[in-house]
Amino acid sequence: MSFDEKKGMYFPSEDIINQSNVKEYEKLYKYSIENREQFWAEQAEHLDWFKKWDKVVDESDKPFYKWFQGGKINIVQNAVDRHLTTANRNKLAIIWEGENGDIRTYSYHALNREISKFANILKSMGVKKGDIVTIYMPQIPEQVFAMLACAKIGAVHSVVYGGFSHEALSERIKDAESRVVITADGGFRRGKIADLKAIVNQAVELSPTVEVVITVKRTGHEVYMENDRDYWYHDLENLPIASPICETEETDANDMLFLLYTSGSTGKPKGMMHNHGGYSVYTATTNRMVFDIKPEDRYWCAADPGWITGHSYLVYSPLINGATIFMYEGAPNHPYPNRWWRMIEKYGINILYTSPTAIRGLMRYGDSWVKRHDLSSLRLLGSVGEPINPEAWKWYYKVVGNEKCPIMDTWWQTETGGFMICPLPVIPLKPGSASKPFFGNEIAVVDDNHNDVKPNEEGTLVIKNIWPGLSAGIYKDRQKFIDTYWKKFEKEGWYHPGDSAKIDEDGYIWVIGRSDDVIKVSGYRLGTAEIESALVSHPMVVEAAAIPLPHKLKGNAIHVFAILKEGATPSRELENELKDHVAKVMGPIAKPEEIIFSDSLPKTRSGKIMRRVLKARAQGLDEGDLSTMEE
Repeated sequence: MSFDEKKGMYFPSEDIINQSNVKEYEKLYKYSIENREQFWAEQAEHLDWFKKWDKVVDESDKPFYKWFQGGKINIVQNAVDRHLTTANRNKLAIIWEGENGDIRTYSYHALNREISKFANILKSMGVKKGDIVTIYMPQIPEQVFAMLACAKIGAVHSVVYGGFSHEALSERIKDAESRVVITADGGFRRGKIADLKAIVNQAVELSPTVEVVITVKRTGHEVYMENDRDYWYHDLENLPIASPICETEETDANDMLFLLYTSGSTGKPKGMMHNHGGYSVYTATTNRMVFDIKPEDRYWCAADPGWITGHSYLVYSPLINGATIFMYEGAPNHPYPNRWWRMIEKYGINILYTSPTAIRGLMRYGDSWVKRHDLSSLRLLGSVGEPINPEAWKWYYKVVGNEKCPIMDTWWQTETGGFMICPLPVIPLKPGSASKPFFGNEIAVVDDNHNDVKPNEEGTLVIKNIWPGLSAGIYKDRQKFIDTYWKKFEKEGWYHPGDSAKIDEDGYIWVIGRSDDVIKVSGYRLGTAEIESALVSHPMVVEAAAIPLPHKLKGNAIHVFAILKEGATPSRELENELKDHVAKVMGPIAKPEEIIFSDSLPKTRSGKIMRRVLKARAQGLDEGDLSTMEE
């Protein structure tokens, strides 16, 4: 790749362009907008269908769109079954490494066997098509088997991240009315055992619908098992019920595949629904084109399957595209900060997709931990979860990618099912920008009167069209789906994701963050992400979170929490230096009122900084729902 200093852009090499699945963006983008239904029908042809659709999209019950109406499909038919009759049959589907050094691998043939056994066990426990099964597990292969086993028999999975409290788990079990819960005795994290079974036992006490708990043995520590409710998976696996042969259920394209609970800043979690048809087509297409998936790829999405990133880009789409997926159970810096780099070198991983939080966390340890490993197998990098500050982008590009790997900075949500704004390997890159809309999507940034703002002006991000990955709604709450995502731009029929952004003169989109992550100081709108990036560009700061606090004169003043690099000492002098640094980078209007030095920041388990919690703490107010907060 080459850098054009004048334009501030990184251009892909001829090699990258020649090897890409999509050679050119503009022409295909224009075609996808002018022939949206045709474009998605063509992408759907990449998948196997029991029966083709009668209609690409049925809009008769807006905004509850039905994609590939009349089609019969099952995501497992595409993620596993179709590979069994090709050369992929004996290819590795999963490489897994446990934090304690355990290693397991599964070919597509072996993966099918494990899923079929699990599916037959679920059937023997009375699980039927349409039933919702709750999965609460560490990142082990059985977590993937359980998800695919549910999908295979037409049941719905609700994966709850294995770090949630028993109250949060119980709330999700009760909303889904699950009869069956799948868990493990525990998992390893930073050398310690996370006692998942104890949490499930407490959650089940509060969840009257649960009749069966299936537990996978991972750590081998002592756990309480209740008669007639609790079953060890390894015991069931050895019974005749666990046959390795199981027919994949023919599901309707609009049958529910999974429920995934997402929290807003307030209120109870929302169960977002995704269906077999549209979701399969959208995730497979975005993964194939953006991560340029090749048959020989070893692909690592470092997200946990407890989050949408893990669903879409660790489990489903890479398997649909026949890649080898890599999974790792533990912490990125355990026992040393080179754990990730060692595994990339060891397994010859080609694609790494992770969050800015993880990148900044590893950047904190300096370059030497990375440089002692041969990372030449990497050809693409990815970023997800929040806007990546240019400083972290450049470190990721230069130190990890050795200035040859394009970074796919992706913007999307649980609700969208897959990437909405992202580059392709052939697109020139601007550090910190999610680049351009994915095919078929028209993205705009508008003001309070719903008109397009001028280039480089901030406004509300809107999606003007519908797409196959769009959520089928909120479980048991039609109205909330309408109110949350469609009410604000009801007249125009636009989807409102709740983020603010700007579009520059080249049409590149810069997502600033949640609309409530915008600070208005003396009438000026300042994005928390921009203030935080300015701070992190100082050599002493590794991570920062900016919040607004009421100010008599300015309306709001900027207060910042900063984490310093190892070896740096907090002082009044350093605070003043950092304030001046932000003023220099962003202008005097952005100068923080106060900088508070901190050892950690409250984050959701998917790595997003919980600014509302910092704001509440600073004002001595109630911190609200903390169920999604990292320990």
